Order: sequence, then C-alpha cells, then structure tokens
Amino acid sequence: MQTLVLEKIDNITLREIDLPLAVGPRDVKIRIHTVGICGSDVHYFKHGGIGPFVVEEPMVLGHEASGVVAEVGEQVTHLKVGDRVCMEPGVPQFDSPATMRGLYNLDPAVRFWATPPIHGCLTPYVVHPAAFTFKLPDNVSFGEGAIVEPLAIGLQAATKAAIKPGDVAVVIGAGTIGAMTALAALAGGCSRVILADLVPEKLALFAGNPAVTTVDVRHASLSEVVQQATEGWGADVVFEASGSLRAYDNIIDLLCPNGCLVLVGMPPEKVPFDIVAIQAKEVRIESVFRYANIFPRAIALLASGKIDVKPFISRTFGFADGVQAFKEAAKGQPGDVKIQIELA
Repeated sequence: MQTLVLEKIDNITLREIDLPLAVGPRDVKIRIHTVGICGSDVHYFKHGGIGPFVVEEPMVLGHEASGVVAEVGEQVTHLKVGDRVCMEPGVPQFDSPATMRGLYNLDPAVRFWATPPIHGCLTPYVVHPAAFTFKLPDNVSFGEGAIVEPLAIGLQAATKAAIKPGDVAVVIGAGTIGAMTALAALAGGCSRVILADLVPEKLALFAGNPAVTTVDVRHASLSEVVQQATEGWGADVVFEASGSLRAYDNIIDLLCPNGCLVLVGMPPEKVPFDIVAIQAKEVRIESVFRYANIFPRAIALLASGKIDVKPFISRTFGFADGVQAFKEAAKGQPGDVKIQIELA
C-alpha cells in the first residue's frame, strides 16, 4: 500500500510498504479517510524522537484517524461494513494490571500508533481491535472524528480536575491540546475559562465565545486578569497545556485555596515547584497521560453540539500532498491549530 513513511529526520516519503492486514475474530479492517497531524508526529519528523521513543527505522506516522469499516471479524457484533468510525490509537494488554483496574492508558505495554516501533495510520487501510473502534453519528464528520483523539486528552484533563458547576478555569496554551481542554472545561461545567497564549491568531478562534476570556500574555498579566475575574480569590482549576517552562513561574498564584493544578503539557526539562506555596493553599495536583474510557463521551459531546471542533481544523491536504502537509505543519504557522490529511 502507498503510505506516508518517515524515513529519517526531515525526510518523509509517499511509497509502498507492507503492513499486516489479517483480520482477527475481534478486529475490524478500516479504510482510512482522515488523519490529523499531531505535534508528536511533527516532533518525530523534525527531531527523530521524543524522550526514550526514538525512530530507528522507517515508520508510518499518524494516530488521529477516522474511516469506514471495510471488514469485520467473526466475533464483532457492534460494527458492520460501511460504518463510519474513529479509532482510539492505544491498545493495551487486555489482562494487564493497569487494564484490569480501568487504567489501560498507563499499561507499560500499550501499543500506540506512530510511537516507535509501532506504525501509525497514514495508510489506506489498518486493522484495529473492534473494542477500540467507535461508530460516528451521522452528524459528526470524518474531520471531526479525526479530532476526537486530542479532544479526549482535554476531556481526560477536565475529568481529572473534578470540575464543579460554576468553576472558573485557567488554560495556559491555546494550541490543539489547550483549545480542546478549554472546550472540555466548559462542557464539564466551568462558567468561565481564561485562556492564555502569546499567539493572537489562536486566541482569536475563541473570540465569539462569551464564556472564554482570552489573554495575550505578551501584553497583559495573566495573574492580574485572574485576580480581577475572581475578585481576588483565584481560579478553581489551572490547566497547564503549553509545556512551556515559563508557564510554571508563579503558577500557584493563579489558584484559589484548595484549587487544582492539572498538568497536561509536557515540558522539555524538569520543573521546580514551590512546595510551601502548594502546601499553604493545599493545592491538589493532577496529571494527564493520554486518556482512558473517554472516546464515547467525546463523540457524544460532538454529536450533541455541546462541543464544536470545526473551527480548529485549520487546513486539509490530499493524501498525494501529504509530504507538503507535514512541511506546513512543521512551520508552526500562527493560524494553524490542526492540519489534516484526507486519504479518501
């Protein structure tokens, strides 16, 4: 099959590659329609690795996908040929301690698309467990289906925050994950989200949302905006979704007493914490690593109209232009949030 293959750093080609397509009794074969380019895909493209995950041989990229069921295994009953679906890209060992506890995202043996040495889904067909394949409602497009994966991270963050109706949240970072976290926080019950970034084009996507206050941190103090919005009390929840080391400067000051800090972004280095400041407010700290049991909720929120991700799909490229799509994604254009590739 023709696939988009990362050959080495800064070198992606569209070429044929053999991938296993045998359909097991509990699997489905899916004709891929749309794949989103994730920041991790770009990182592998530009740097060849992320932490301990290093690309040592050619690898197919992509893990945010939607498509159409082309074949079903003999034991699959909830899906049929022709169903429009999206796929959760991480498959754990089903009998692992983490999976048995409902924490399958934390299974050390999880096989995650486009995480070395596992191939991704930028290929015409994939075979995937039916248990991790979800039918899309008729009013949810393939493009929206392919953005369920990053939305699931935002919903995992909102779930870990244990939001109460009426809470005020701060989201630091308005990229794909920050934007999805802001939407998830509102869907989870927050009355207001204060969204901070230094790229005005990304903040502008929330300009029509009366529940979102945007802060361009190049020209305004996030701390002052939070203090004003909360009458000096502080935010109930702060989501750090940028991965920037600078975001942690005085981050505890943004929180109210007994507030919750949710760590979503991944900094490139270790971050020092002011333990006494945390203790003085009895701050609760939560962290996020992907998601578990979230995809059905994300799809339901899209279908209901409670969450609208369409404004965050910036550009769409055809499969034949996939190499160019990655080059564009690597540029990090201010107006780009999510670039997608359509294979069908």
